[in-house]
Amino acid sequence: MGLFTRTPQIDAGAAADLIAARTAVIVDVRQHAERKTGHIQGSIHVPLAQLSDRLHQLPHGKTIVTVCRSGHRSALAARTLSRSGYDVLNLRGGINAWARAGLPLTAGSPRHR
Repeated sequence: MGLFTRTPQIDAGAAADLIAARTAVIVDVRQHAERKTGHIQGSIHVPLAQLSDRLHQLPHGKTIVTVCRSGHRSALAARTLSRSGYDVLNLRGGINAWARAGLPLTAGSPRHR
């Protein structure tokens, strides 16, 4: 993968379909405080700064959909995961796009792995 290779993107509706089919998991790379305001139920919380050290905690065999607030940090995370052999998509527009699509968010304590 080259330096300027774009990470494949997915829109919120298609991501929700993959989650419902149990063929994908969400990896939320936002900071703890951001995630407390609302996150996708069942998502795995791995702040971007910790991603490289926690790759071994992420599942193989499923598509990983990375998410942040707007899609920028999660695109960086997706590139890291792709280089590490994961099948990965970046949620276009991040959690903001998820909310705009009317998809559910859960507030409260994040799920850690």
